Amino acid sequence: MKKIYFVAALVLAAIMTSCGNGTPKANMKSDVDSLCYAIGMANTQGLKDYLVMRMGVDTTYLNEFIKGLNDGANAGEDKKKQAYYAGLQIGQQVSTQMISGLNNELFGEDSTQYVSKENFMAGFVAGTLADTTILSMSEATEYVEKNLRVIKARQMEIQYGPNKKAGEDFMAEIAKKEGIKQIENSGIYYEVITEGNGQIPADTSFVQVKYEGTLIDGTVFDGNMDQEKPMTFRCNQVIPGWTMALTHMPAGSKWKVYIPQDMAYGEREAGDKIKPFSTLVFVIDLVSVGK
Repeated sequence: MKKIYFVAALVLAAIMTSCGNGTPKANMKSDVDSLCYAIGMANTQGLKDYLVMRMGVDTTYLNEFIKGLNDGANAGEDKKKQAYYAGLQIGQQVSTQMISGLNNELFGEDSTQYVSKENFMAGFVAGTLADTTILSMSEATEYVEKNLRVIKARQMEIQYGPNKKAGEDFMAEIAKKEGIKQIENSGIYYEVITEGNGQIPADTSFVQVKYEGTLIDGTVFDGNMDQEKPMTFRCNQVIPGWTMALTHMPAGSKWKVYIPQDMAYGEREAGDKIKPFSTLVFVIDLVSVGK
């Protein structure tokens, strides 16, 4: 999407003084009039895409947008009208972005559930007016931090409970296989493909790795085994299951690692293929340790 360019407020103010505030009708009697028209047009670069993609405007109703645009532009210095139109704009953002985003965050693909717009707006208005009758701002922030992930995890477990159960059953079978070892009591299992004898990295060490990641049904979702150069990163910059495995592998080792969902992405979705509560399988080739 093209970037929308906005002219500095002082320049626009000077031009609008010359242009007047009437119905938009071009009448280019002077170079200032022509400049005003040209700047007005130039400022709409990418606007239509912005209206559709960011504000949810149906292009069938562009004439209604123009009406609102004129009303807003003609409000001038009327503080009451300015406040009202600002409320309209933010209200639209609340509806099309904030509430819809929260629905997606909490309920994912389940379109049968949705958050309460009334409660959201009650909190939004209370915050705007600094009304602490129910919660202070710090209490609201703390509540969100403590409960958002808990509620989301509960909802995801309802939707993806079978996925979680399938992973648990899979890991129970893996634990019975000959040659399978567990890393401490982490629930992470592995089998050695190649035994290395190099340095074992710390969690802050940089490592060079080749790998392939699959779901428990064998679907490949990521990897760089076919690339010439390994990937370089720090051990603690990846999912916990990877960090645990890498910090127990001597350089030169190649392991097949089975990571339970709670040591992978948990209730989160990762990309198109990794759904919430997915148990993951990785072939990890620890090429070397250090930059």
